[in-house]
Amino acid sequence: MKWLIMELSSIPKGAYLLFKQLRPKQWTKNLIVFAAPLFSMQLMHEGVFLKSLIGFFLFCFVSSCVYILNDFVDRKADRMHPEKKHRPMASGALNPLLALTFGFLLLISSIWAANIFNSLFAICLSIYFIINVLYSLKLKHIVLLDILLIASGFVLRAVGGALVINVPLTEWFLLCALWLSMFLAVSKRRHELFLLQKTQETHRKVLKNYSIALLDQYNSIFTTATIISYALFAFSSEHSEILMWSIPLVLYGICRYLYLIHQEGKGGKPEQVLLEDKPILITTIIYVLYIFITLT
Repeated sequence: MKWLIMELSSIPKGAYLLFKQLRPKQWTKNLIVFAAPLFSMQLMHEGVFLKSLIGFFLFCFVSSCVYILNDFVDRKADRMHPEKKHRPMASGALNPLLALTFGFLLLISSIWAANIFNSLFAICLSIYFIINVLYSLKLKHIVLLDILLIASGFVLRAVGGALVINVPLTEWFLLCALWLSMFLAVSKRRHELFLLQKTQETHRKVLKNYSIALLDQYNSIFTTATIISYALFAFSSEHSEILMWSIPLVLYGICRYLYLIHQEGKGGKPEQVLLEDKPILITTIIYVLYIFITLT
């Protein structure tokens, strides 16, 4: 009886650890799923918001499955990281096999649910998961390819948001999503290199192939490409007279992010920057409200 009481008493703690392992704080990355319904002016159409919301959570669940696998593979290296050592598996608080089993069941359920809405959306989710699995197991150690694969995750989110509601995406929007994704991916690597430059070979091997100067050059390229692509997207849109006024907000947001990277040593976690930096959070809210009010 005492054994049964101990097992039952551990259930809430285990559930909390599993939920923590899903990294819900990083789910803000999946908000890009709402970009397609927002810019297509269909967000408030009947059933569209609900589909987009479901698509958002399915991406959250699948991305969390990737985090589970990634943390399982990197649990030994994460123990030497100043921040990642506190993750459930790295700290030893969560059984790795339990986490893997839970992740497998969550993945199967999410793909099955996605297929009910749109088979192409289910394929998009599957591709997202496969790419990230390959990244976690091997490709994250290949210079440049690791950055491209990180960026591909953001692009697939944007594509998935369009697929779940069956709307097309323009070429300029996709290019803007790509360059912005590359900007965020390079910023992530730069932050890791900045944080771990004295012990990089003991954590992420690929960091030895980069330098701060090189990543700064990459960010200059992707920053310029993002701004130009968004401007072309705005002016080529049938609602150009509306979207053109959002360009200053995009400029400020990118410049503010660059300020945080170079002056405050941040930028490794876009979801954390979005929630903790008030100027970026306020700018994002104003931008979304402006687009929502003017295009719906």
